[in-house]
Amino acid sequence: MTTASTGWELSVSRFIAAKPDVVWHALTDRAPEWFCPKPWRFEVVKQDRRPGGSAISVMHGPNGEQVRNEGIYLAYEPGKRYVVTDALTADFRPQGPFMVGIWEIEPEGDSTRYTARARHWTEEAMRQHQEMGFEAGWGICADQLKALCEEAVAA
Repeated sequence: MTTASTGWELSVSRFIAAKPDVVWHALTDRAPEWFCPKPWRFEVVKQDRRPGGSAISVMHGPNGEQVRNEGIYLAYEPGKRYVVTDALTADFRPQGPFMVGIWEIEPEGDSTRYTARARHWTEEAMRQHQEMGFEAGWGICADQLKALCEEAVAA
């Protein structure tokens, strides 16, 4: 956790025993397989992978719940990281911001270090995200990504 000067950040990190290209592929092209803690599922509605491009998804809960997330990419650096915010829609309409999400990978020996960060506008928003279960939820997603990548290597 950090302070206002660094964006009220929460993060998770995992060592993944797979090369960065395997992790990047799973991170970006196989998100429905790892992005939500089960029994929830993740649906990609639109991904315009470029700064300013639309990022729309829906999380589906086991009891029919639907949580739609709409925002834009702030950065997209293939093989390295992508950054998304919900502060703006694709036509740059402001909306109630909650966070800036940063997903990045970097080589670590013959494997990969995966880090996901959530930066918030206020300490209150960060604490709300913690209370929603950030550590458990994002940790489960990181573990699911790790398992997906390591299974791909073992296959």
